[in-house]
Amino acid sequence: MPRKTLAMDFGTSNSAAAILVGDTPMRIAVDDGYDTLPTAVFFPSDGTDMQIGRAASKALIDGHEGRYMRALKNVLGTSLFNESKLVGGKRQTLSDIVTAFIAMVKHRAEITTGETFTHVLSGRPVHFHTSDPTRDARAQSDLRACYLAAGFEQVTFMFEPEAAALASYQHGQIGKIGLIVDIGGGTSDFSLFQRQDQGFEILASHGIRLGGTDFDHAVSMKHVMPLLGHGGTLRREFGDGLLPVPKAIYNDLATWAKIPFLYSHKTRLATAQMAQLAVDQKAFARLQTLLDFELGHELAFAVERGKIAANSETDTAPVQPATIPMGFVEPGLAPALTKASLDLTLQGFRNHLGTAAKETLRLAGVPENAVSNVILVGGSSLMQMVAAEMRLICPLANQSYSDAFTAVIDGLARATAPLPAKSSPPGPL
Repeated sequence: MPRKTLAMDFGTSNSAAAILVGDTPMRIAVDDGYDTLPTAVFFPSDGTDMQIGRAASKALIDGHEGRYMRALKNVLGTSLFNESKLVGGKRQTLSDIVTAFIAMVKHRAEITTGETFTHVLSGRPVHFHTSDPTRDARAQSDLRACYLAAGFEQVTFMFEPEAAALASYQHGQIGKIGLIVDIGGGTSDFSLFQRQDQGFEILASHGIRLGGTDFDHAVSMKHVMPLLGHGGTLRREFGDGLLPVPKAIYNDLATWAKIPFLYSHKTRLATAQMAQLAVDQKAFARLQTLLDFELGHELAFAVERGKIAANSETDTAPVQPATIPMGFVEPGLAPALTKASLDLTLQGFRNHLGTAAKETLRLAGVPENAVSNVILVGGSSLMQMVAAEMRLICPLANQSYSDAFTAVIDGLARATAPLPAKSSPPGPL
């Protein structure tokens, strides 16, 4: 790799940049002294410059007028990514916004290091989209185009779990065979690797489109959206009988990337019409309040906090049931969320993760009992169900947590130098 290569992890929830200094990764403080930043943007209503990272989140929390956006990575490879929308007082695409985000990270990295970066080594999931090679290829093409438009001249990709494997190898975290379990905001990725006399070898990598934003969506649909009218009924405008409340608005409201596009006259009009016919008038009043005051992201953050709190409960140290605080919609509204109800809500996802891990072992031709170490990476790997499922699959393996938010970027930085041993190619080029 050329010396002027920047390692960048553009994540669904968090992003980071780093370079290799000697043989040590140096994470770059690209967000007010922090070496990771939320993958979030905020467009102030007054037309001033786009804010990113913690500044974007703070603007939302402080109640500033404007458009907040998060989880943009989830839209790569879809038609929505190149659709023109009115954002920040002008028509632009999500591709334009991701490009601007990357360009700002690049600029900050250059200011901090005094370097000019012409090349980037970017992480990518094993699959942006499960079982859809065409859309998967389009997603990487979308991301490549954003890097090029942001000012890089050459773009190379490496699978994120393989980068985490490299970081884990350098930290001495594995015995003979290690399994990386990287559960991020939008995807879950797995790499099986084997220690050798000189370095290590990737035996297999696999991934699925499933991550923390999907967990949030499921919790929201199950525990929050019914309080806003989801699952309810509408009286017919003419004639007898009842009709089910349409689901689309609730699915969008529970999806991070789609929330900003709900605050339209069309959506508000449709909601007002349904409210007139709703059997549960109170629930629809809450929904109208949420849309009128554009509180969708506040709701998403509340769901995320409730999920994290419920996940902290253990069998040996039970705590007071967590709640999803919705007082900003209606005073005192706070549905309970226990560890048991959280596990039940996410059980299907746990099964998918287990199946994906087993598929990784199958691709490598390695039996489950041969895995000596399971290394958990990514913010959503902190969900207790992930560790529990991996213990069932690899019962003889030692289990450890790598640096949840920095293992991938550390590995990417190391990969900008010659690898210590052969590995699979760094993703499709």
